Amino acid sequence: MSIIKFHQDLKVYQESFKTAMEIYELTKVFPKEELYSLTDQIRRSSRSVSVNISEAWGKRKYEKSFVAKLTDSEGEARETQSWLEFALACKYINEEQYNNLNKQYNHIIGMLVIMMNQSEKWCSFEKK
Repeated sequence: MSIIKFHQDLKVYQESFKTAMEIYELTKVFPKEELYSLTDQIRRSSRSVSVNISEAWGKRKYEKSFVAKLTDSEGEARETQSWLEFALACKYINEEQYNNLNKQYNHIIGMLVIMMNQSEKWCSFEKK
């Protein structure tokens, strides 16, 4: 495993950022009446996954704070999955788009859970 210096180096950050950008592009065609509701909510929650990972990385000196921010990130990923369900039910996205994004968020959630379960590894500042 290579040394990770910045949150942008984390695979989970890269995946969550990429997926949030996919959602951004997808929501550009949502109806205008959804702009301040579903469109806004799904964009905010999807972006918040990455933002909370960034904050967690900055707080890794304090293991409990690190885990708390990763927990927030997991919650935002699950919220995004719920908004995706609404988008599917409203027929703003098709089943293939929903399944693809939902699968990506399940993968992101899995990576976050692993990080939380191995928090001591991520919060270690031993000098080599």
